Amino acid sequence: MRTFAIILLSFLALPSLAAGEPDPPDLMHASTWGETEDVSAYLVSEKLDGVRGHWTGERLLTRGGHGVHPPEWFTVDWPSIPMDGELWLGRGRFSEVSGIVRTREPVDAEWRDVRFMVFDLPAHTGPFQARARRIRRLLDDAGVRWLRPVRQFPVADSDELDELLQRIVDAGGEGLMLHRRDAYYRAGRSDALLKYKTSADAEARVVAHTPGKGRNRGILGALVVERPDGLRFRLGTGFSDAERADPPPIGSRVTYRYNGFTANGVPRFARFLRIRPRMSDERSR
Repeated sequence: MRTFAIILLSFLALPSLAAGEPDPPDLMHASTWGETEDVSAYLVSEKLDGVRGHWTGERLLTRGGHGVHPPEWFTVDWPSIPMDGELWLGRGRFSEVSGIVRTREPVDAEWRDVRFMVFDLPAHTGPFQARARRIRRLLDDAGVRWLRPVRQFPVADSDELDELLQRIVDAGGEGLMLHRRDAYYRAGRSDALLKYKTSADAEARVVAHTPGKGRNRGILGALVVERPDGLRFRLGTGFSDAERADPPPIGSRVTYRYNGFTANGVPRFARFLRIRPRMSDERSR
């Protein structure tokens, strides 16, 4: 009896089972672009600043497997095959679309502006170039205004790629995605799917608050955050006055932006970007 009780308690103590966490879908995730790659081997698209979504053919999920609850009309007439895409409102509107997607009781008027931008077909057995063509035909046949393909196009060389990146960033975009034309869909982190940005994003856990000085006296000065590898550093910029007055709580996770690393491995010019939503797996590729 005692052995049974120990086994039962151990079972209940498992975090994923006790918390009821869903199994994430098997999706392809991007690596980071390096200058040695041959640009002509890829199709390029804008990196949309939205919520990664996965359509199973019947249900809409986040990348971590959490259910998304749009109004019923939103997915009527969608193809009954798996699709990877981005729930998107437009450039610079991630916080808005994240709030809409995380709401269990959908507000019909808010969803009217959301689009599901499809960039891949996980169940398709062909290379990406064939999958991109299939996406266009599939969504043209569906005829759903808010179900659209992400535009994929060739780029001749690295100079053209850099010029395109700068135009996208200057217009308020986040960056570019490069998908190797001949690559088959493989779940997990892939060197066939690459993201290219002027800066990098990462996540860390808040471990302390430091008080502000001068104009920030009485409110937050900086967050002390910890990376998964244990490195701690401060985020002191990027906050609005409202965020300094009501900062991310200790124990929460935040996204920060940085430009490379110091000689000691600390993120250079690290600045706060946003608090990570509780539906923690929704950020794009």
